[in-house]
Amino acid sequence: MNLNDWIGFTGVSILLLAFFLNIINKIKKDDLNYILLNIIGAGIACYASILINYIPFIILEGCWTFVSIYSLILLIKNRKEKF
Repeated sequence: MNLNDWIGFTGVSILLLAFFLNIINKIKKDDLNYILLNIIGAGIACYASILINYIPFIILEGCWTFVSIYSLILLIKNRKEKF
């Protein structure tokens, strides 16, 4: 495996970790940790896709990253409203 593969492998592993932890009820979909794992994992996977110039996954992982960032914004906004 080359460096691009390792970068992509790292990003996808982080995404799968978040998914697995959610499935076994260790973290919830609206937990900060889950959202951050998705942002980091999808961001890294998107970067790897950019490096190999694979447009379908650039779109997929880019959207995943932005949706996760949007979830983070909503989480922060909801926490502020509670206080």
